Amino acid sequence: MKRSEINALITDAKAFFESFQFMLPPWAFWSPADWKGKGLSDVVKNQLGWDLTDYGADDFEKRGLILFTIRNGNLETGHSKKYAEKIMIVRENQICPMHFHWSKTEDIINRGGGNLVIELYGSTPEEELASEPLTVSVDGFDKLVEPGGAVVLAPGESIFLEQGMYHRFYGEAGKGNVLVGEVSSVNDDNTDNRFHQPQARFPEIEEDAPPVHLLCTDYPDYI
Repeated sequence: MKRSEINALITDAKAFFESFQFMLPPWAFWSPADWKGKGLSDVVKNQLGWDLTDYGADDFEKRGLILFTIRNGNLETGHSKKYAEKIMIVRENQICPMHFHWSKTEDIINRGGGNLVIELYGSTPEEELASEPLTVSVDGFDKLVEPGGAVVLAPGESIFLEQGMYHRFYGEAGKGNVLVGEVSSVNDDNTDNRFHQPQARFPEIEEDAPPVHLLCTDYPDYI
């Protein structure tokens, strides 16, 4: 992805969050120069902040995600914080591909906007898609879902995803972009994503412009 494209997407994301009165912390708006000397902060060590991916497909509109990690612990350092929180924007028909987590459990919450479609499978011991139905908790009530079946979350609704539960999601066509929250155990996107079809989690960036705001993967290069 081009840095200029990433800058534009972050600018759009800030406006989208503000339209829902979802307020980000002050450091969300820092310039790269503001980060000098901040390398020992939990923000940097735990990869908080702006995050964006096209999953290596180079087609963000169809296969991508932009998000902001608000809080997180750290599995490697044994940080005492045992939970994480993210806010995301999922566009209509923009796919977050099929994956599960070995460690993380999470609530995915539709915070507003359109409808969020989540397709689900269990997993086999060989980490393939299971052929049996699975039971998931939707707003605290059990729901039986056929393999590959979908749960549609309207604004205010949520789903709990356990370890090993394959899921992919996207915004329902014709309903608008979705403000999506995630509340989870500690998040580690470097080691805890099992994509059903192998793909990149973080984008390769063509530096055609200076960054307006740093991505969480930019910190080592600027601090």
